[in-house]
Amino acid sequence: MAVNYDSKPLLKVNGLKQYFKINNKFTVRAVDDVSFEIYSGETYGLVGESGSGKSTIGRSVIRLYDPTAGQIQFNGMDIGGKMSKSDTSALRTQMQMIFQDPMASLNPRKKIEDIIGEGLDIHHSYRSRAERTEKVSTILKKVGLSPEHSSRYPHQFSGGQRQRVGIARALIMNPKLIIADECISALDVSIQAQVVNLMKDIQQETGTAYLFIAHDLSMVKYISDRIGVLHLGHLLETGTTEEIFENPVHPYTKSLLSAIPAPNPVVEKSRVALTYNYKTSGLDYSKGTDHLVSGTHYVKCTDKEFARFMEG
Repeated sequence: MAVNYDSKPLLKVNGLKQYFKINNKFTVRAVDDVSFEIYSGETYGLVGESGSGKSTIGRSVIRLYDPTAGQIQFNGMDIGGKMSKSDTSALRTQMQMIFQDPMASLNPRKKIEDIIGEGLDIHHSYRSRAERTEKVSTILKKVGLSPEHSSRYPHQFSGGQRQRVGIARALIMNPKLIIADECISALDVSIQAQVVNLMKDIQQETGTAYLFIAHDLSMVKYISDRIGVLHLGHLLETGTTEEIFENPVHPYTKSLLSAIPAPNPVVEKSRVALTYNYKTSGLDYSKGTDHLVSGTHYVKCTDKEFARFMEG
């Protein structure tokens, strides 16, 4: 599905901050002044090392956390602050999340039919039990499972099948945006490919947008239209997949890309992984502003740092 970047963005995050107060003397700044946009039918990849704030952003956007500061607009609604009952109900149907661990996110005491149909029950999205059963059966077929699986429990499935159940649970509400929080990291490589291809097929069919959170750069490159690079809670660089991979500007982005193994043993033998240490880099993320590199390619840094980056 072609993405129309001239239209209004489906999700617009501006200056998002998510702090967690540990005690009177210490506060964790998990996400600090992050801004990005996602358009209908687009996959926006969010990458970075463990602990960089990727999952926190996803949970803040879907309002599992109350943001410390910043603006979040979704499908014409302001969801960054206190929301009305109608906005909350609309958000819970139009935005869904696929969690990282499929076993931990599925209730072990419930059958698959009740896990997938829970959203339908809460929002009264069916007129009869027969209609509910039909909706669950249809969505199970769409994710590559059999309607007969609806009477089983989560422990009776493999990891890949459980993740398909998680995808079905998200899809049944027909959302406009799905936040996929490292939804393939716990799966075997062959199963990862199946799940990602399934997500791409569903996107082509339904026009759903994805916020795809991962640290597997090769998979992010395969599925994403645009990519944002996150480090220590700051969004350092964002642009199209081609721009980020072909012309990385920030030294942290360059170090991430240099760590990707090459499938060619000759090339892999001569590959040199770049090192990056924020403490010794001389960079100050808190003082950075967005600098346009080309098109939609932005890098966050000071004017002097930007000039140095562009000189190579």
